Amino acid sequence: MIIEVYRVGQQSAITIAEQVKQFIQQQQTLLPDGVKLDYWRDSSKIVKSRINTLSTSAIQGGLLVAIMLTLFLHPAIAVWVTVGIPVSFMGGALFMPEMAISINIISLFAFIMVLGILVDDAIVTGENVYTHLKRGEPPESAAIIGTQEVSKPVTFGILTTIAAFIPLTLIDGARGDIFAQIPAIVIPVLLFSLVESKLILPAHLKHIRIQGSSDNRLLQWQERFASRFEAMIIRYYKPALAWILAHRYLSLTTALSIMLIVLSLVSSGWLRFVFFPRIPSETARAVLVMPVGTDFTITEQYIDKILAAAQQLQQKYRVDGVDNGHNSVIEDLFSTVGSSGGGNSGGQSHRGRVIFQIQPENSRIIVVSAAELVKEWRQLIGPIPGAQSLTFKAEIGHSGSPLDIQLTANNYATMRQVADQIKAKLANYPAVFDIEDSLSTGKTELQLSIKPEAQALGVTLSSLAQQVRQAFYGERVQRIQRGKDDIKVYIRYPQSERRSLHSLNNMMIRTANGSEIPFIDVANVHAGVSPAAIIRIDRQRTLNITADLNKEQANLGVLKQELNRYLEQLVRQYPGVSYTLEGEAKEQDQSFASLKIGLVFVLFAIYALLAIPFKSYLQPLIVMAVIPFGTVGAILGHLVMATPLTLMSLLGMLALTGVVVNDSLVLVDYVNRQRAAGVPLVDAVRDAGAARFRAVMLTSITTFVGLIPLLFETSIQAQFLIPMAISLGFGILFATLITLFIVPINYLILEDINALMRRLKQYYNGQLNGN
Repeated sequence: MIIEVYRVGQQSAITIAEQVKQFIQQQQTLLPDGVKLDYWRDSSKIVKSRINTLSTSAIQGGLLVAIMLTLFLHPAIAVWVTVGIPVSFMGGALFMPEMAISINIISLFAFIMVLGILVDDAIVTGENVYTHLKRGEPPESAAIIGTQEVSKPVTFGILTTIAAFIPLTLIDGARGDIFAQIPAIVIPVLLFSLVESKLILPAHLKHIRIQGSSDNRLLQWQERFASRFEAMIIRYYKPALAWILAHRYLSLTTALSIMLIVLSLVSSGWLRFVFFPRIPSETARAVLVMPVGTDFTITEQYIDKILAAAQQLQQKYRVDGVDNGHNSVIEDLFSTVGSSGGGNSGGQSHRGRVIFQIQPENSRIIVVSAAELVKEWRQLIGPIPGAQSLTFKAEIGHSGSPLDIQLTANNYATMRQVADQIKAKLANYPAVFDIEDSLSTGKTELQLSIKPEAQALGVTLSSLAQQVRQAFYGERVQRIQRGKDDIKVYIRYPQSERRSLHSLNNMMIRTANGSEIPFIDVANVHAGVSPAAIIRIDRQRTLNITADLNKEQANLGVLKQELNRYLEQLVRQYPGVSYTLEGEAKEQDQSFASLKIGLVFVLFAIYALLAIPFKSYLQPLIVMAVIPFGTVGAILGHLVMATPLTLMSLLGMLALTGVVVNDSLVLVDYVNRQRAAGVPLVDAVRDAGAARFRAVMLTSITTFVGLIPLLFETSIQAQFLIPMAISLGFGILFATLITLFIVPINYLILEDINALMRRLKQYYNGQLNGN
C-alpha cells in the first residue's frame, strides 16, 4: 500500500519530508514481522539540491564580483562597494515575507541575477570619488562632490532598471505567478542599493587615504594594474574612438548591418526557439488508459507488460560489483492497476501506471538521459491492443501538452469525425507522438430508436426509454425503514426475462391510449458505443486532442501555424464545429501578448525617465539606441552557449532593456556636463568615453561574472534558468562594447541633424525675408 504525502499552502517540503521520515523511523519498531514501512520519491531532495546549487552559485558569483572590483578599484573602495551587496540583499529579504515569497529556486535566482547589477551605482560613485581623491582633493570634499556629480545618472539608471523588471509581474499564463517573484526580489534590492550607495557608501569613502600606502603590496599591485589599464585606454580606445567619430556614418551603418544579420539568425531558424525547454526529471512514468469498462485482469496484464519492459531496462543499465546498493541507473519501480495517480482516480479498472526512479544525473553509473530511457522503454513495450492512450512523462514543470486542440460542437458524431481527421494529420509529423483525445469510448450499449408508425400511436422515444428502464432496471415503488437501514423496493421483470435481447423484442409497450403492442413493432434496437463522459463548455460539447512534441526536432511556433491553416480549412467543411488551441500553445500566445505590452511599457517608461535628467526629447533616443544591441548580444550568447531561445531568454531580454541604458546614461550625462563647462563638442564626446571607460566596463563585467557560475551550471535544477542568465550576461557585455562607440557616434549625429535643421530654418527664414 502506498500513501502519497503533499505539502499544503506555504508549508515547507523539506520540513514535511523530515517529519515523515521521523514518523517512519518511530513506527518501524512497532510493526509486526514481515511488514516494512519505507519511503521513496522524496521530492524534498530536489528542493534541497536546487537551493544548494543556487546558493553555491551565489557565493561563487559574489566572490568573482569582489575580485573584479579589487582589480579595477582601490582595495578600500572595492571593500566598501562589496559590503553593499549583503546590505542590499538583507534589505530585499526583509520584504519577502510581506510578499509571500519563500526561499525557492526562483527567488534565489533573482538574487543571483541582481548580484552584479546592484553594485553598478556603487561602482560609478566609488570610481568618481576615487578620481577626485587622485586629484588631491580633501577626502570629505571628494566623497561629497564625487557622489553629487553622478547622483543624477546613477539614480535614474536604477529607476530604468526597476522599470524594466516591472512587466515581469504582468506575464499571463500558468507560469506568470512564478516569474512575478523575480521583480519582487530585484526591485527592493535595487532600491536598498541606491540608498546604500548615496548615503552610506560616501560616509565610508571619506575616510580613505590614497597616499602613504606604498608599502602595501596589494595596493602596489592594484595600482600597477589600474595604471596599465588606463594606459591601454589611452593607447587603443581613444584613437579607435577618434577614427570612428570621424567616420561615424560608415561606423553606424556597419553596426546596424551586423545587428540585422544577427537578428536574421532567429527569423531564419538558425537559432531555434523553444517556448519552455524540457527539464529531465529523475522519475519516469507511463500511464495506460484502456476503454471504460475494461476488466481489471486485462488492464493488469498490460501493466505487467509495461513493468516487465522497465525491469528489462533496469537489468540492461546495471553494473555488477557496485557496493552502494544502487547498481542500476533505474533504482526503484512502482506499478498500480485501477488508478493513474491523484487523490480521486482509484477504483477505475481501465487505468494503470508504472513509475521508475532514476539515479541523479551527477551520480549515474552509466551515462544515459531520462529521455533516452523513456524512448527505449516505449520501444520495448510496443503497441498495446485496444489501448485508448499510453503516455510517458519524464520531465519537470510540465504544465500542459505542447499540442492541445479543443473542438466545440453540438453533434457528437461530427466531432468524432473531425477529431479522427486531426489525429491522422498529427500522426504525419515525425516529431509528434502520444496523440490522444478526451472523448473516452464507453461501454457497448443497446441504442433505441422509434419507427415512423410509432408516432401515430403516440409512442415517443422518451416514453419508450422510460418503459424499457422500468422493465429491466426497475422502478422504485416503496422505501422501508428497517432498523438503521433504508430499504428501497423496486418492481421489474424477473431475472429470467432480463437475460437476452429476445426478452426486449417481445416486451409489450403501452401506447398513449393505454393499449399494448410488441416492442418490435414500434422500435428498433442496435448495438453502439457512446462516450463515457461528455464535457461541455458554454453548453456546447467539447473534445480535446492532445499530443506531445519532440522539441529537439520541431518548432512549436511553426507547427502551430501549419495546424491553424489546416484546422481553418477543416472546420469550414463541418458547420457548427469550431476550434481553439489550448495547452502550451495558448500559454505561449498569452505570454507573447504580455511581453509585447511589457516592451511598450518599458520603452515608454525608460524614455520618460531619461527625458527628465536630460531635459530633452531627443537625447533619450541616443541612450535607447543601445537597447537593440543588447538583444544582439543575447542572441550571440545563446549561439556561443549552444542554447535555444526560450521564454526565459525573452524575459531576460526584457529586463536587459533597463540595464543596458545605465552605461549610456552615464556617458551622455558626462558629455552634457562637459559642454556646460565650455568644452568643445567633439572634445567632450571623445573625452567622455575615456573618462567613464573604467566605470562602464566594470559595471558590465561585474554583472557578467556574477552570472558565470550559473551559466556553466550542469545540474538539472538550474537548466531552465540559464537562458535568462545568458540573455542578461552576454547582452550587457556586448551592449557595453557597443555603448562605448555607438553613444558618442549617436551624440554627434544628433548634433549634425540639429545643425542641419538650423541651417534649413535659416535658409527658409532668408527666403521669406527675400520675398
